[in-house]
Amino acid sequence: MKLVSLLVAFFLLATGTAAASESPHARTQSGVVRGSSANGVDNFLGIPYAAPPVGDLRWRAPAPPVSWSGVRDATEYGNRCPAQASTNGPRSETEDCLFLNVQRPTGAKKLPVYVWIHGGGLQNGSSNQHDGSLLASQDVVVVTINYRLGVFGFLAHPGLTAEAGQSGNYGFLDQQAALRWVRQNIAAFGGDPGQVTVGGESAGGFSTCAHLASPGSRGLFRQAIIQSGSCPSTPLPQAEQNGTTVASSLGCADVACLRALPAARLVDANATASLVSGTPALPQPPDAVIRSGAFPHVPLLIGANRDEGRTFAQGFVGSTREQYEAWVLANYDSSVLARYPWPARSDQFTAAYLIGAIMTDSGSVGGIGGCSERSLVQTFTRYTRTYSYEFDHRTGPGLSPTPAGYVWGAGHAAELAYLWPSFDNGTPIAPTFNAAERRLSRDMVRYWTSFIRWGNPGWPAFPGSTFSLRAGGASVPISDRQLSAEHQCEFWG
Repeated sequence: MKLVSLLVAFFLLATGTAAASESPHARTQSGVVRGSSANGVDNFLGIPYAAPPVGDLRWRAPAPPVSWSGVRDATEYGNRCPAQASTNGPRSETEDCLFLNVQRPTGAKKLPVYVWIHGGGLQNGSSNQHDGSLLASQDVVVVTINYRLGVFGFLAHPGLTAEAGQSGNYGFLDQQAALRWVRQNIAAFGGDPGQVTVGGESAGGFSTCAHLASPGSRGLFRQAIIQSGSCPSTPLPQAEQNGTTVASSLGCADVACLRALPAARLVDANATASLVSGTPALPQPPDAVIRSGAFPHVPLLIGANRDEGRTFAQGFVGSTREQYEAWVLANYDSSVLARYPWPARSDQFTAAYLIGAIMTDSGSVGGIGGCSERSLVQTFTRYTRTYSYEFDHRTGPGLSPTPAGYVWGAGHAAELAYLWPSFDNGTPIAPTFNAAERRLSRDMVRYWTSFIRWGNPGWPAFPGSTFSLRAGGASVPISDRQLSAEHQCEFWG
């Protein structure tokens, strides 16, 4: 009997399943992992998908993960990638951070897979902000990933280019490594490697567009979701110039000096992060690839939030009419003042709301939202089946922190809490939902998982209408004419 029991235990490990009374196990190519279960969902957290990018591996393409013997505990999230403290999480200086998480319904067998890329401007954020249990409960396998950020993930420099023929896209290469890990390992978790959807929000949306454009991502997914994203990039020569400036600010003239710096110095470097085009990873700018139609014509779900710009306009709370008008004239011209005039009755929030509307409608923040998002949807529609949405719940709880009395509206990232119950940006949101908002969450989970399973969220594809996501079961298609009027697209072009 003892021998039989041992054989049964070995079989369970080898097949990636476990008895209901035991912790779930799965066998990856690197070794066996043990997860945990709660409410019908198995959670495998903190699984390494690449070697720690430390020492000489700093600013190199991700290397394969190190194998282990025995059973690796996978019940806690892995380290966050290095980043400054922000509303997306605490400061981290730990470069050993290339981990992913798998969440599946208990008993999963050959289910479709959703790989989620977090936002944060390519500078902050992590996979542990996103609990995929709601999505997993609807018979999909959810994978959330960390990837290198900021200077660690997107520094371009002539010395680094000389080493490998490219530089600046290390975080993006991490994402591709995670997608390859999914293709090679997800069957052990009950996922179907032939039914992978890749998606992300904000910088995760930028990344998703880049995967559509990248030769190295071909064949790694069959459809995509872009939430509040666009297709920006920086040409390699400009990115190298930016990186040289960063290196000089750190007192370094070469790569050896940069690699010798402690992580804390690099975390504090004053640098922006961008995907870099003109490299093997992104031979052409993603936006040019999309406009030309030279990308895999997979089904797409893409959209944005009604008031994206309000998230970025909080700093203008308390600004006067004179300050508002000076800001407009410094960035636009008097025609914008005529379109967005100062009202007869105003308060301390007026300038922020007006500037937020301009940012939204024009898409001036990274091409996110409004008319820029509409134009991107129209471009995709010329080549592939595309479903458009607008998150339009404008009275829900905002992300934290916000100025007292500031109405978030349907601001940037406001939709995330409806899909990912642990998404917090500092303070949990989902527990504060009222009944209508809980209904919206259930509806959105159903729409998203329908798309992940069948490539159709349950409303008509564009052109013709965009699906307006509203609380209390009030979601409804709205015409393109209505969407255009909401964001003054005739004016913005």
